[in-house]
Amino acid sequence: MPKVLAVLIDQINVGANRRPVKDDKVVELMQSIRANGLLNPITIDQNFNLIAGLHRLTACKMLSYKHVECKVVSYEDADQARLAEIDENFIRNELEPLERYELWLERDRILERMGLRFKPGDNQYTKKGGETVSLPPRTTLELARGFGYSERSFQQGKQIARDIHPDVKQKIITTPFKKSRTVQLKIARIANSERNCAEIAEKAFSEAMAKGDKTEAEHQAQLAKQARDQQKELQLQALEEAVSNKSTTSSKNDKPIIKAISNVDTGEKWMLHKHLVYRGKTTGKQFINLLPSDAALAIATLSPFWEHDYLINEARVVAVLRSQGHINNFCRNNKMPFQYELVLNQLYISVFSHHTITKPEPTICIEGIEAAISYLLNMYTNPNSFVISPFMGHGETLIACERLGRICFVGDESPDLINRGIARWQKFTNKQARKTSL
Repeated sequence: MPKVLAVLIDQINVGANRRPVKDDKVVELMQSIRANGLLNPITIDQNFNLIAGLHRLTACKMLSYKHVECKVVSYEDADQARLAEIDENFIRNELEPLERYELWLERDRILERMGLRFKPGDNQYTKKGGETVSLPPRTTLELARGFGYSERSFQQGKQIARDIHPDVKQKIITTPFKKSRTVQLKIARIANSERNCAEIAEKAFSEAMAKGDKTEAEHQAQLAKQARDQQKELQLQALEEAVSNKSTTSSKNDKPIIKAISNVDTGEKWMLHKHLVYRGKTTGKQFINLLPSDAALAIATLSPFWEHDYLINEARVVAVLRSQGHINNFCRNNKMPFQYELVLNQLYISVFSHHTITKPEPTICIEGIEAAISYLLNMYTNPNSFVISPFMGHGETLIACERLGRICFVGDESPDLINRGIARWQKFTNKQARKTSL
């Protein structure tokens, strides 16, 4: 079991490759911590390296805390620690495309070093030399599905991360193409010969340094720099051309104006692209009749009441999230067929199904409702699966479904929760929610 200790904030090491913090999230956490304390300890390894909780740590620093509660976990090496950190980012954060591609590529390389990356021609169940590993290597298709993307999208994302010059990536973030995989892929495929020359020179540089040949190392370093500069120049030209073409074919009026949804009346139904939002009782026929007949998963987030046993007949798997002290009472009073219980910090998840389903394996870096929902979606659904959410909450299930390519049917009786959930989706997608008469 991981230990929870009070650790001096100044002792905690934050890696240089951490994603930048989001100011609005830090402010929100500061308000919560000031009112309720730190509900979820941050996660560090035995060397005080931060694994999870940069925003929480930053909020505590801003509040002038000297100590912070930390869950201390042990990892065999730096690769394993970094892998846990990357997985934490995928679970908890709404990543920009380029950020996601960078983490896909880095994670892929770590798995390969750890012998957990299956390649054509490898034995899928043994390491070199015949030593059996505890986890079988993962194929590209398996990794892509785990993130909720197709194998093609996964491969293209890694190509973008690998083949675009770092300075060009930073420039892309400031353009209208920061979410365009099509344009980014075109840029990645430019200056291939220059990139190949740079990689050959960089490899030769490492070999020369290993041999102690400083003269050859300096020569190869110069060749690598020249090739990288040429790659950067050609890719920047391609980006500037794409921006110029877009500006000549588009006007300012072409940019969609997203209208805020001020009030959703009882009984109204709203389409959020492919998701459906209903305002009203989710125990009534109006909501139930809107649900698909083949939902893969129903997720019930924290709620003070429960009249939703019907969900077991609407979805293959039902997952109910409850806080400590409420889960036992819930399990005694519902009539759904219980399968498994999963405990994530102070969050208890009961899993119900009429079917034989995969037993969840708790992951030590899963913290909070949003992380748990992403975990459940990856465990029990596939891209384009239907997911039912009888409570809006803070839009956690809706946003997770949007991010992972699932289709969400969500309802709630509270107008405030519905309005905030729709607003969060509109901000996340830059798309307009529309009322429907379905």
